[in-house]
Amino acid sequence: MAPRGKSKPAGPELAQVRERIDAIDRQIQALIAERAVFARQVGKAKGELAAAVDYYRPEREAQVLRRVLDRNDGPLPDEVLLRLFREIMSACLAQQEPLKVGYLGPEGTFSQQALHKHFGHSAKGLPLASIEEVFQEVEAGHADFGVVPVENSGQGTIQSTLDMFLTSPLRICGEVELAVHQYLMSRTGRIEDIERVYSHPMSLAQARAWLRQHLPKAEKLAVSSNAEAARRARQSDDAAAIAGENAGHVYGLRTIAGPIEDRPDNTTRFLVLGRELLPACGHDRTSLLVYVRDQPGALYNVLSPFARHGVSMNRIESRPAHTGRWQYAFFIDVGGHVDDAPVAAALSELGEYAADIRVLGAYPVALG
Repeated sequence: MAPRGKSKPAGPELAQVRERIDAIDRQIQALIAERAVFARQVGKAKGELAAAVDYYRPEREAQVLRRVLDRNDGPLPDEVLLRLFREIMSACLAQQEPLKVGYLGPEGTFSQQALHKHFGHSAKGLPLASIEEVFQEVEAGHADFGVVPVENSGQGTIQSTLDMFLTSPLRICGEVELAVHQYLMSRTGRIEDIERVYSHPMSLAQARAWLRQHLPKAEKLAVSSNAEAARRARQSDDAAAIAGENAGHVYGLRTIAGPIEDRPDNTTRFLVLGRELLPACGHDRTSLLVYVRDQPGALYNVLSPFARHGVSMNRIESRPAHTGRWQYAFFIDVGGHVDDAPVAAALSELGEYAADIRVLGAYPVALG
């Protein structure tokens, strides 16, 4: 405390603080430009005709982002730094040609938000009409990668995504976890006008209790995506959509209420589809498709090798195998990379009991 009669020493003048900020901005800009130059050299090392997908390494990007988190001592939170560095890497990668990424469209869907979260805004999004089309465009090489939803924390698995893996040769190259907030939106912004509510079936389910309380008499109509719901809602004063805020901005709707999801922790997991199996990054997950023989103890025989070798299982889901009546395949997620010794040993042992094992992907665990 300063002695009586003496003022506290004055802090830096505001003009000096702003001058220092300007100097830091110049340093940041210069460093980003230097990084872009080195990123271009990486591209040239692959050949002048190499496409972005040829030198985009998801496992390398995951390692860089984890180091960002390890270095972060504040004051900015982890998610802010992750977003900043993703955008820097996205812009550097797109200097010669941006990545082309298919997603469940139209513009304004949660799938598009997941695309931007994983690839940054410099990637070129290709809105597609269905999950099946996303798989097809990546398989054909028209898209470098694809982003599809696979499960929701409250509503469970998206079965159409799992079923595509039964016949698709694609690999899982990454995962994205997106906090999903649902909003009721309409052209007028008045709840008293609403007679119909459009949304994706899963979003209608996620807001079931809210709709029962606030719009019990309104007709609930399921459509292919939340963005499609927003597109339809803007055509009539008595219609509303349940969708994310981004869809409301895209289609010019007014928010009536939100978030209206019944669970505050509502999260959707998305998979990144590609054509190659990735090397390990150190924090990996492996997804498997296991076809079992019809015999007593089949499920025990599938699970026990992972337990014996200390491999954690994150998820298991059974689906009709489409190879015969009453035959099933198991979708299994385990911790670690397929090349890690414990996982490899478990799979070797599992091969004695399974009719077939397919490695769908080994990829970096989702960051924030």
